Amino acid sequence: MIYVLLALVVGLLIPTAFHLPPLVGITGTYLAIACVAGLDTVCGGIRGGMEGKFRSDVFFTGFIANVAIAFFLAWLGDQIGVNLYLVAALVLGARVFTNLSLIRRMMLNNVLDARDRRRRRKEAEEAQQTPPQQEAT
Repeated sequence: MIYVLLALVVGLLIPTAFHLPPLVGITGTYLAIACVAGLDTVCGGIRGGMEGKFRSDVFFTGFIANVAIAFFLAWLGDQIGVNLYLVAALVLGARVFTNLSLIRRMMLNNVLDARDRRRRRKEAEEAQQTPPQQEAT
């Protein structure tokens, strides 16, 4: 999972370090689709890591497949005069939001579970320190 986060950070830092001019036209469209496809894969990788199901081979092949399919849809749309890149952006964007909501939910559950474990541990320690009370007859 550390590779996923590292790739995300590097991908965010490179454009800001080189101060690249904005891309316009078809190049910008293809790059935008590639970024959304990559973001979908990164979010899926983070989710897989949090679930304990992350596999690097699935991550890398998923990344390549997502980008290739999104590029193909954008290219096909250009060939037939229909904005099919919007379809790819919509589907991949929906997957990004789904993965992010599941990641958020898992993180919240982890925090709440840790808080509950600390509370139970504290109660157990207090119960061990308190002498048992004798009943009056």
